[in-house]
Amino acid sequence: MKNLFNKTIILKSLLISTIFSLFIYLAYFNIEIKLINSILALSSLYFILKANKLESFWIGFFIGILWFYWISLSFRYYDLAFLIPIVILGVALVYATIFYIFGLIKNIFLKALIFLFIFDFVEPFSFNWFKPELIFINSYFGIEKWQFGIILLSIALFIYLDKLNKKLKFISLIPLIVSLNIFYSTKNLNMPNLKIYISETKLKQNEKWDRDNLNKIVDDNFKIIDYAIDNEYELVILPESAFPVFLNCEPVLMDMLKAKSAEITILTGALKFEDENYYNSSYFFIDGKVKVADKVVLVPFGESIPLPKFLRDIITKVIFGGAEDYHTAKKPTDFNIKNITFRNAICFEATREEIYKNSPKYIVAISNNAWFKPSIEPTLQKLFMKYFTIKKEVVVFHSSNMSDSFILN
Repeated sequence: MKNLFNKTIILKSLLISTIFSLFIYLAYFNIEIKLINSILALSSLYFILKANKLESFWIGFFIGILWFYWISLSFRYYDLAFLIPIVILGVALVYATIFYIFGLIKNIFLKALIFLFIFDFVEPFSFNWFKPELIFINSYFGIEKWQFGIILLSIALFIYLDKLNKKLKFISLIPLIVSLNIFYSTKNLNMPNLKIYISETKLKQNEKWDRDNLNKIVDDNFKIIDYAIDNEYELVILPESAFPVFLNCEPVLMDMLKAKSAEITILTGALKFEDENYYNSSYFFIDGKVKVADKVVLVPFGESIPLPKFLRDIITKVIFGGAEDYHTAKKPTDFNIKNITFRNAICFEATREEIYKNSPKYIVAISNNAWFKPSIEPTLQKLFMKYFTIKKEVVVFHSSNMSDSFILN
């Protein structure tokens, strides 16, 4: 236990985890220099594979903080701000434990193999936002699993030969060439023949659900729709929960949106209440009709509690005031406009494999990132969407509240 708190080990591990995580913070400041990201990624993997069990513990601990400190920020809006440091520490310890177990492995090649696959199977609390190959997203190297595997194998061989024969160790880096993106042409994805307006709103979380602000929010949303109509757009996309109500229980508002959809197709986020159940949904208004898409994948601890029932009941009662989990659809929903099909994704869903099943060409993603403002969460979300854009060859149209809206292709 004494060695665990060795200052040298802690500082070394902090440096390694910082190097490993720096690509996120560079992207946050819109700094995307491929050479720097490539060097940072390769060097951090070298140190992670070389690390002993205690160093691995602290590397995981600091990665948990550097990647996911923002998860705790949502507790501000439940009057539970005192839990923020506890949540940060809890997440850090989860990743510290995983990395510690990983650090127990002695064989460098087995270690590389496990690091290649471990986070495909180990997703703490069903949260998949730690994917090591993401570090190469803005680099000269590819993000496919096979490319990441070659990189890890090359680094493992470099470490092995460094002990065995220092003169030969640099030969081990030759396979890295195969993982360079310069040898692989990327597909030019066709944009839909549709004029799309992707809105971006700036509504703070504590203002969004204040009923005193509802009329203004509704007015502002219709101003966005009218702007899109005046500028001859064919589809307007509004963010997640742009209308902070159970929209299907607001017949007047529904009729107003149906009327507007005679002039422009509208996709907007809002809640749904049906059969005593709550849903986070997208509403698609077209030609005076409406189609509703319910969320398929819920946010752990935000929309669902991924724990055994007895623990879930305790947390729901003590922390969330007895609020029930949201319900979900069984499969993703597609919208069709002018024979062009769009797959619906609400926030967290756009970073999940489930949404990309059956190879959709176009994803409409809507988010409300006010929960985590200010933080790196929107940046990490965008990096994950970019990851899937490359991997699945799909175009993503993203409309957000309190973060940038964008198109990825």
